[in-house]
Amino acid sequence: MARPLASFHLIVTIATLLTVLGLVMVLSASSVEAYAGGGSAYSLFIQQAMFAALGAVGFYVALRLPLRMLRQWSFPLFSLSVLALVLVLIPGIGSEVGGARRWFDVGPISIQPSEVVKVTLVVWGAHLLASRRGAQLKDILVPLVPAGLLVCLLVVLEPNLSTTIALGIVLMALLWFGGLPVRLFVSILVTGLVAASILAVSAGYRSDRVRAFFNPGDDPQGANYQARQAKYSLADGGILGRGLGQSRAKWSYLPNSHNDFIFAIIGEELGFLGCMMVLALFALFVYTGIRIALRSVDPFLRLLVATATTWITTQALINIGYVVGLLPVTGLQLPLVSAGGSSLAITLFMFGIIASAARHEPEAVSALQAGQDGRFSRLLRLPVPEVYTPARADAPRKAASRARAERPRQAPRRRPPPERRRRASESRGTSSLRSTRAWEPTYPMPHARERGRSK
Repeated sequence: MARPLASFHLIVTIATLLTVLGLVMVLSASSVEAYAGGGSAYSLFIQQAMFAALGAVGFYVALRLPLRMLRQWSFPLFSLSVLALVLVLIPGIGSEVGGARRWFDVGPISIQPSEVVKVTLVVWGAHLLASRRGAQLKDILVPLVPAGLLVCLLVVLEPNLSTTIALGIVLMALLWFGGLPVRLFVSILVTGLVAASILAVSAGYRSDRVRAFFNPGDDPQGANYQARQAKYSLADGGILGRGLGQSRAKWSYLPNSHNDFIFAIIGEELGFLGCMMVLALFALFVYTGIRIALRSVDPFLRLLVATATTWITTQALINIGYVVGLLPVTGLQLPLVSAGGSSLAITLFMFGIIASAARHEPEAVSALQAGQDGRFSRLLRLPVPEVYTPARADAPRKAASRARAERPRQAPRRRPPPERRRRASESRGTSSLRSTRAWEPTYPMPHARERGRSK
């Protein structure tokens, strides 16, 4: 763990192990139903493998993507993802399945815009908050909170409460790590929980899930059927499991066994030890994400990695929680493991961004610039990361200072009274904050300016 690139190698290893485990379990859990549906037993597995390959390409692209370009394109990409959320609701453009309009069908591939908007919100929100560090509370909340609420509203209209919960987690994580006051953060959190509770009981199928959670003995062949079958599947696995491919529940006893309830199939085939292996991988991911966030000197990377780690880990805990009966069934997938092409590819791209942040740790940058890149980095021909320099944000101000210094000397002017100078400086600081735009790649850093004055 003392090696400079330890965080990078851990992220790559975790992403690889979870993806391979997911492919194996999707093949095992989906083969029976795919064959019974009149197709090939490998149809869902092949589709999942295609998206895994696409996600691997996205992982590699994220590793090579310069951070400046990522920040520069964060707002345009977020805007495009919001536009896609609007277009998917239009009949004839978005594809409707089971009463929900969530997908774009592009040939044999279905793309879910709500999965894409998770990443774009994380990247743009981290860029926005990092650029406005030290700003007033209003400049922190606007436009991030209105944009986040708009995205949640569009996803609710699909309807898709599970993804709305994931987006709410992303928004709350951004505000928490962005330095929002605790009292205001708690108020927003309580408001979000109340809104989620109202949405949970507003629709018939969602209210049935909530009632089934609080009354587990009622309607065992109806609303409680899926949750009960998941528990039976976990209990059937025991400590060591029945063996890979030997699940009984996947023979049409457990609905969505390859998707929402794949953790139950893991418990049945690989037993308690297999479940603990999955939990250990996500625990290692939490440790690595926190390690990268703490070791990063770039505020943008700290916010991005901390938020992405919170989102992915919380989603995994919610999925495992409702499979074992600790939470109501929400439909959130197990990241990198559950079947779902868009979710797999997008999550792998997010892992690639986290791995890129690991390569931007100060010790990692020094080692890579010294030629200690290792066999893996040389094989992928990854570029050497640049050293983070906070002074870059003050480059326009320094250029203006140099220009003023080069001007011909003029007669000294009479200085205004101290009170007028103080009001003028406050006015300039307020106008500079108000002129900030969410889509600009760089901003003056107020905290850097204060650090320079203290020196």
